[in-house]
Amino acid sequence: MTTDLETTTGHTGGRDLHTRVRSHLTLAVISIACVFPIYWLVATSVRRPDDVGSLQLLPWPLSIENYVDAADKVDIPRLMLNTFGVATASTCGQLLIAVLASYAFAMYRFRFQRLLYLAFVGTWLVPYQVTMLPNYVLLNQLGLLNTLTGVVLPTLSSALAVLMMRAHMAGFPTELIEAARIDGRSSWSILWTVVVPNLRPALAALAILLFINSWNEYFWPAVVLQSSNDVLQLGLRSFMGTEGDQWGPMMALAGLACLPVFALYVVLQRHIVNAFVRSGLK
Repeated sequence: MTTDLETTTGHTGGRDLHTRVRSHLTLAVISIACVFPIYWLVATSVRRPDDVGSLQLLPWPLSIENYVDAADKVDIPRLMLNTFGVATASTCGQLLIAVLASYAFAMYRFRFQRLLYLAFVGTWLVPYQVTMLPNYVLLNQLGLLNTLTGVVLPTLSSALAVLMMRAHMAGFPTELIEAARIDGRSSWSILWTVVVPNLRPALAALAILLFINSWNEYFWPAVVLQSSNDVLQLGLRSFMGTEGDQWGPMMALAGLACLPVFALYVVLQRHIVNAFVRSGLK
């Protein structure tokens, strides 16, 4: 009896081991496929200009000429600062509106609430190209074309951010809110002293998502900033020409453009993990 049980346990343990090995191998292959383009970008940026088209996996000898050429061609610190300012302003605006709107939709009951919420969700389903032209005309009438303010203004509200925050708001313990009301706190005070501090992991995860989306945006800045390359993504156009593209400096600038996003993730990764854990517990 004991022998049969040990045999069965051994077979089960073996199957579990094989399953774990296959799972880890699959994850390793997917990870390599995701990381390899980033590695190739960095590898291309540190090759010598004459070796940029090389297909060697390991770049050698290493060179910083592409970074020097990129710095000579464009004002990298200014582009970094402008892009960071645009992404930060857009992210903060979307977070603020998302917190206020999701708090109202999740915590209050009022007439036409469901209709208004569906209308808000409906704006997320409208293709961006449909709203681009009205936004462009409005910016032209306001005199905000070719300005960073014109890039930021139409992006201050995000239906996706409201949807994600409403899901977290709806799962917030109502007992804490009722206790705060008994203490005599106003709705505004409850939002900023009770609700928001307990949603910091979710806010951090959403902030990274919004920041990356704004940081990587190319099309809308290209429409607004027609006569200038004031953000990093448009600065990449400086290395594209009719005589050929300068892939070395372009990859160097693209690699530098990844650093702020990576730094932001490193700083906020603990909050992101907490957000996923709490979402799973719900």
